[in-house]
Amino acid sequence: WKNDWLNVQSSLSSLRNSLASFPSSPLRIMRVSQLDADLLDSELFGTFKEQLWLLFSPQIKQTFEPELLAILHFIYRLTVLESGATYGAQLQNLKYRNEKQHWGGLQSITKDSPLTTFQKFAYIAMTVGGQYIWIRISRLVIAQGWSELSEDDPRNIFWKVLQKVENIYKTVSLLNFLIFLYDGKYSTLTDRILSIRLVYARRIMNRQVSFEFLNRQLVWHAFTEFLLFIMPLINLRKLKNLLKRKLLPESYFRSNLLDFLPTHICAICHENQSASNASAVISSKVHNPYETNCGHKYCYFCIKTKLLQEGGTWQCLRCGAEVKEIKR
Repeated sequence: WKNDWLNVQSSLSSLRNSLASFPSSPLRIMRVSQLDADLLDSELFGTFKEQLWLLFSPQIKQTFEPELLAILHFIYRLTVLESGATYGAQLQNLKYRNEKQHWGGLQSITKDSPLTTFQKFAYIAMTVGGQYIWIRISRLVIAQGWSELSEDDPRNIFWKVLQKVENIYKTVSLLNFLIFLYDGKYSTLTDRILSIRLVYARRIMNRQVSFEFLNRQLVWHAFTEFLLFIMPLINLRKLKNLLKRKLLPESYFRSNLLDFLPTHICAICHENQSASNASAVISSKVHNPYETNCGHKYCYFCIKTKLLQEGGTWQCLRCGAEVKEIKR
């Protein structure tokens, strides 16, 4: 049997090599997980940027914004060199793999090929360096006003080329995104150029779905909507005065009456101003006087405002009687 085993080794070797050319079941990675990873990266970077921006004056931020952003982008993308994934991808249980090594029947194998050194550094160069160069060139063109020069000027021609390149990039990025929605492989144009694909870091995971946070958010949202609806319908001032009349003794209200004021003074104006102000008596004179059903006079604006605020009835500041009507 040993001789037979040795004789079939060449056939087995050729069979193993031909397995890669056979089609296999496609590897399905949730598109929403890949998009969430990009969104998390953007939000985390925005948080780091806010903290960094607190350290510099507005002049420095305006002058060196591209350089500061490039340094921050470089620090943030260093995780790709170490672990082959960004922070957002790690939070979504994703990592990059070298898709060039997973063609044909090797697409769904459990062992993923790591990124090469060239792919890692090229990824950082394109995401960090490419963005920095583009921002710097755009700011230079805008600051120098190249778009306003004559059409024969080389600088104006360069500006037009930049505009065309930008439009082409946006169009190609849109096409790439549409293809991504179809096959779920490369979410960005950089990933497609470098043949790096986000796959699951751990293929088998127990997903523990908890709706506790979602339920709590829904309850608070409904409660907030209810408060926003009910608060305009409640007269807080009237409710406050009602509670004061129910809870406080009569002696409290009698001690706070303003029956000592002269008749030509509006008690409401006097109450709204500081009692210690010497000019309060002069500025508290009754203007356009109206008389209440208890026989005291107030400014029309003051008494009308009080009645509207209190819901049609109000307690007189001079005698404590309930005011329901006013007349000139």
